[in-house]
Amino acid sequence: MLAKPALRARLRATRAAMNGPAPRPSPAFLDQLRPGRIVASYRPVGGEVDPAPFDTAATAAGAHLALPFVADRATALRFLLVQPGEPLIPGPFGLLNPDPAWPEAAPDLILTPLIGFDRRGNRLGQGAGHYDRAFAAHPAAWRVGLAWSVQEVDALAPDPWDIPLHAIATEQEWITP
Repeated sequence: MLAKPALRARLRATRAAMNGPAPRPSPAFLDQLRPGRIVASYRPVGGEVDPAPFDTAATAAGAHLALPFVADRATALRFLLVQPGEPLIPGPFGLLNPDPAWPEAAPDLILTPLIGFDRRGNRLGQGAGHYDRAFAAHPAAWRVGLAWSVQEVDALAPDPWDIPLHAIATEQEWITP
């Protein structure tokens, strides 16, 4: 098994080469949506899967969207409610952040980008631990990874702090570990 830095580099390159239709919300995802629920989404960078179809389904069901606010590598991310029509602001790592004055929210569902995944629900992220800490802070939230099928690996060795995903959506299938 490749060391995580080498695996990240390989999978980032594979992900960046992908082009095509993004994953679509499955019936299992749609069943989780209800008016007033909070869905934490993200704005894609670096070849990440665009969650727009999931965002659209969530808002159509009456759910509220929240976006992660990333201050720096060490600070835990916060999910802030999206303010319709308000622009996002440049953040670290090439991210677009919500305005830090927007209201903070505790998500019911968390859509997460990833670099790699396995069928046991393990994910390989960027390595800063932002989503690991967010999952720990919101243990009841349903965790869904969005990825291209080429990001799947046979097995990932999770660290003790890693929290598995409940589902992974790819352009080919919905995976429930």
